[in-house]
Amino acid sequence: MIRLDSEKQRKSIRLKEYDYSQSGAYFVTICTYNQEMYFEQYPELKAIVLGQWQKLPDRFPNIELDEFVIMPNHIHGIIFIVDTDSNVGAGLAPALNLSGATARVAPTVGEIIGSYKSICITKWLRYIRQNNINTLGKFWQRNYYEHIIRNKHSLNRIQEYIHYNPLKWELDRENPARIGTDEFDEWLYGKGK
Repeated sequence: MIRLDSEKQRKSIRLKEYDYSQSGAYFVTICTYNQEMYFEQYPELKAIVLGQWQKLPDRFPNIELDEFVIMPNHIHGIIFIVDTDSNVGAGLAPALNLSGATARVAPTVGEIIGSYKSICITKWLRYIRQNNINTLGKFWQRNYYEHIIRNKHSLNRIQEYIHYNPLKWELDRENPARIGTDEFDEWLYGKGK
């Protein structure tokens, strides 16, 4: 494929040597295209996004869901990928797994999120066609943010953040009219890692 000079090359924000299919806890944030307030504007879309999130364990039996919230222009959620072979249940992610020798059978976080985004768009497109709504069908931004949760302290802090996020919308980093900074953002995205 020939790349034109004006095209931007997408840079992966994932850890290069990390196996995103291994058992562990993952915090994900998925934003809408151009930070549009689609979930505030279209309650039907918000219902689709919630319903499809809740159905993820039906599609991927090796995952469990934890805290989840829909904000006006993004979602936050915690996904546990569980070790179905040992029936141990969900755990926190271990340190980097640098061996790529074994065959992967579990889906990666990226495959789970990609499937979720695709199903939501398909359901939304069907809804807007059936109801003659003049709006965009593709409402997600291209990528998503994920954070590997490595210990109970981080898990508790992220669960609390998700739970109280609607009350702190004016400080949310995804709010285009944000009026301050949330200390959680500083912890997660910067100094507190």
